[in-house]
Amino acid sequence: MENIKILVLDVDGTLTDGKIYVDDKDNSFKAFNVKDGFALVNWLKLGGEVAILTGKKSNIVERRAEELEIKYVIQGSKNKMQDLKKLLDRLNISFENTAYMGDDLNDLSVMKNVGLSGCPKDSVQEVLEISNFISSKNGGDGAVREFLEYIMKNNGMWKKILKKYSNE
Repeated sequence: MENIKILVLDVDGTLTDGKIYVDDKDNSFKAFNVKDGFALVNWLKLGGEVAILTGKKSNIVERRAEELEIKYVIQGSKNKMQDLKKLLDRLNISFENTAYMGDDLNDLSVMKNVGLSGCPKDSVQEVLEISNFISSKNGGDGAVREFLEYIMKNNGMWKKILKKYSNE
């Protein structure tokens, strides 16, 4: 776990609660948890990488990624395993050095091949059964934060974050 270089995240049901709100003008809305964002920003500042890998396309996801300074965003993926392989090859990162968090059937192939897999507690049964880490939180409720804390506490990065915020 101390060798995790990149965290790859699904969006709907992982970074969000899976709900998509649509108003009468066909505008879509999703809610993201600031605790997830805080952990992601700190992971990035300490040299970790983050990628978003989602089956849907959404301007909202692009905007959230920009806010958090996430450089790698793959939307509309029809084959997450193939798309992740292309990204990891480009970044020269192995599957073994990759952590992935997802919640549904389209995440299974990736989760079976990465070094560390995690999921929110409200994931589908098949995902729960293969995950190395099951959050005590639902998707969109801080599950990503909890997964990242688990990773950082096991690789020593968490101490750096605590020191930073304790000495401000």
